Amino acid sequence: MKVFIIAEAGVNHNGSLEICKKLIDVSVKAGADAVKFQTFKTDKLVTTNADKARYQIKNTGTSESQIEMLRKLELSPNTHKYLFAYCRQKNILFLSTPFDEESADMLDDLGVDIFKISSGEITNKPLIQHIAFKKKPVILSTGMSYIGEVEKAISWINEIWNTMDKKPQLSILHCVSSYPARMEDVNLRALKTMEMAFGLPVGYSDHTMGTEITVAAVAMGARVIEKHFTLDRNMEGPDHKASLEPEELEAMVIAIRNVERAMGDGIKKPTISENDLKKIARRSLVTAKDIKAGDTISFDDIYIKRPGTGISAAFKDKVVGMKSGSDISIDSVIKWEDLKHA
Repeated sequence: MKVFIIAEAGVNHNGSLEICKKLIDVSVKAGADAVKFQTFKTDKLVTTNADKARYQIKNTGTSESQIEMLRKLELSPNTHKYLFAYCRQKNILFLSTPFDEESADMLDDLGVDIFKISSGEITNKPLIQHIAFKKKPVILSTGMSYIGEVEKAISWINEIWNTMDKKPQLSILHCVSSYPARMEDVNLRALKTMEMAFGLPVGYSDHTMGTEITVAAVAMGARVIEKHFTLDRNMEGPDHKASLEPEELEAMVIAIRNVERAMGDGIKKPTISENDLKKIARRSLVTAKDIKAGDTISFDDIYIKRPGTGISAAFKDKVVGMKSGSDISIDSVIKWEDLKHA
């Protein structure tokens, strides 16, 4: 199964339908499997006096509150319908993270194939179970959490799913909820920890600058990759600065697909191209002098040289003491048919 790559548009549309469409176009051109937005009712998400995060203050200032900032980034149901249809037209999967039950219902009615639960909702049992009741695959981000909290969230989902004849797929994403995340905080080994602990497909939601950590995550077994992107990091808004630009997103997808192909099946064996090179690069037993028929081969009668088309150097000890079955001229590759037992 190939790595599922989510191009995270998030709120980098700045409330503009045209920017949303351009973000979808960028995702398609980059080769992502899905493009993801965020679906919320601002008045159900934050209080009127809720503080901004430090990175939001750094990127948008203090002239507006968090609720004022989010109201400008809220997408209407009609916009969702348009974007869902536009994604179908462009042959890319439309995803969006719901932050309340009403938003989850709207996305379900729209026909989304997968639900994404954000890191901030990992302790929100009512929302998690509301989404689980939709009977659709879930991708759960785990930023800001201890492994016990991840276990608890999984158990809430399973409380619902264990009553079903066929459980949907649950995937869990390692995530560091800093924008941008520092390299020393990434802790990619947590991917393996969660994979062993829960026996579920794991992935990585990346907030570092650059793309190398997503590629490393794939090499460590990540089956889902999520990465924020924007049309331009210099645009106004909370998340643009920690996002990839279009060319970088495209390069990331190419790199992930290359690493994915390079992972192979784990069986150590020569490739078809190596089998051809093996004859050139490996060495054979070669005569160090002219040898007459009936001569007993001594240690000093043999050199080890390329090509590898004769008796392997591994068998030198076995060949020493055997007799030549015919004349062999100096600097000739020795073959088994040239020899006989003494």
